[in-house]
Amino acid sequence: MIELGLLLVAAVVGVFWLCAALLGALFKVTFGVFGAMLGAVGALFGLGIAALVVVPILLLTVLPLALPILFIGGLVWLIVRASRPRAPASPAPH
Repeated sequence: MIELGLLLVAAVVGVFWLCAALLGALFKVTFGVFGAMLGAVGALFGLGIAALVVVPILLLTVLPLALPILFIGGLVWLIVRASRPRAPASPAPH
């Protein structure tokens, strides 16, 4: 009869242990998802701050390569704009 009592005690302790383990796993998953979301938001914020620092430096680095293209594009734009006939001024509405 003692063996049956010990088995019952072990079963009750085991059930409580299992419930506590499942509850702990639930908390672990919940806080893991919450932490992942906060980490993702933090990474995006950090990436935005890094982009604010890196992009101007990168643009200044590429500027010598882009200046001839920009000048040619501006010259073409000026020629096209100057060659268009002027639109007649519309009379003001009465």
